[in-house]
Amino acid sequence: MTEEMRRDIEKRVWAMLDKAGIAVTEQEKKTLEIAEYALGLWESIGLQILVYVNTERCCAKEMVLFARQTCPEHRHPPMPGSPGKEETFRCRYGEVYLYVEGDPTPNPKGIAPKGREKYFTVWHEIVLKPGDQYTLMPNTLHWFQAGPDGAIISEFSTQSHDETDFFTDPDIIRVPEEC
Repeated sequence: MTEEMRRDIEKRVWAMLDKAGIAVTEQEKKTLEIAEYALGLWESIGLQILVYVNTERCCAKEMVLFARQTCPEHRHPPMPGSPGKEETFRCRYGEVYLYVEGDPTPNPKGIAPKGREKYFTVWHEIVLKPGDQYTLMPNTLHWFQAGPDGAIISEFSTQSHDETDFFTDPDIIRVPEEC
């Protein structure tokens, strides 16, 4: 990703947060993560993450997705001394299509990203609109996608260890090594 692309993405993120009335400090802006998953498909499989706090006991973050952008299917497995991450998603802006284990929803609103369809296996749909929230228990297989106007999700969870997430797609690298 070029520096120019990164600046453009950042401007879009700040504009969406501003439109949703979510204040972000200049210090927080410096911590924005653009998750690309090492697939070269950032526009369809990717998201932007702003972490407010991540301690041994809790984590709070904003996840910004542009139109139809998708966080790929994954789960937060048990770790020594922990059953895995429990997380609550609260939609703050737009519409979110969340998919979890359970009976598949006929005619889901979400669309598996082209060329990676086989790695999206859970299709029980939960539609979140502003003010709606859903709690995922540890080790629950899930994925989510923004609706046509993009989405902002506040996540409240136990401690986050992104590097230990298990992705269905074996080609995903969640935390790429720095050069």
